[in-house]
Amino acid sequence: MHAQTIEAGKKPRVGLFVTCLVDLFRPSVGFAAIKLMEDAGCSVDVPEAQVCCGQPAYNSGDRKDTTEIARQVIAAFEGYDYVVAPSGSCAGMIKEHYPALFAADPVWQKRAENLSARMFELTSFLVDVLKIDAISGVTCEARATYHDSCSGLRELGVKQQPRKLLDGVAGLELVEMKTPETCCGFGGTFCVKYGDVSTDIVSRKTEDIAQTGADLLLAGDMGCLLNMAGRLQREGRNVKVRHVAEVLAGMTDTPAIGEAEKA
Repeated sequence: MHAQTIEAGKKPRVGLFVTCLVDLFRPSVGFAAIKLMEDAGCSVDVPEAQVCCGQPAYNSGDRKDTTEIARQVIAAFEGYDYVVAPSGSCAGMIKEHYPALFAADPVWQKRAENLSARMFELTSFLVDVLKIDAISGVTCEARATYHDSCSGLRELGVKQQPRKLLDGVAGLELVEMKTPETCCGFGGTFCVKYGDVSTDIVSRKTEDIAQTGADLLLAGDMGCLLNMAGRLQREGRNVKVRHVAEVLAGMTDTPAIGEAEKA
């Protein structure tokens, strides 16, 4: 993965791509992402004109609507030095797939490529661009395991970045499951179209999580986290689920994912 660098003495202006799932289900992840970037010296904006990245439509074969959605996203984030999302899935959609949407439109393809070059997943941005080795002053007393989301891992090369940052969290013991890179079964619309297959996949994942003895599950994508949290609850497993940004930002005083629904 190509990593950009920041000019010396320059305060990067970053546009936060919140993502639909963070906006609707876990706003605390968005606030955690902002805190992490502002603490690192960035100026962060959240453009009100942003919309869904278009991935559900794209994965369903609706190229026309995906293209119209992409135009809105591209326009909303022009002018920023970087665009960052707390999601490998959404970041991957924008970075890897937007340029191809406009293969027949050179003007919009150039704008899409420009956004693609500025688009990063959160932990990748912190490590690869801002060159942060560790997050200081953060404590989380837990035995945790980390799930690698498919898009972040395979499209963006996000693997060691979150682990590198988590190594600096005081009190956190990170243990690897046997298959951290195996899909959780969410896959966006896949879990709706192929429910039985999805349930089988996530059940294997939760068993792997349980075998680590971890009491905390972390990942960088809300879709994966919601899917695994739901299955862990249905199986009666006592494992808290959080987005990695919440732990890195020291924002763990809120209920874990899924706990608010139980209250």
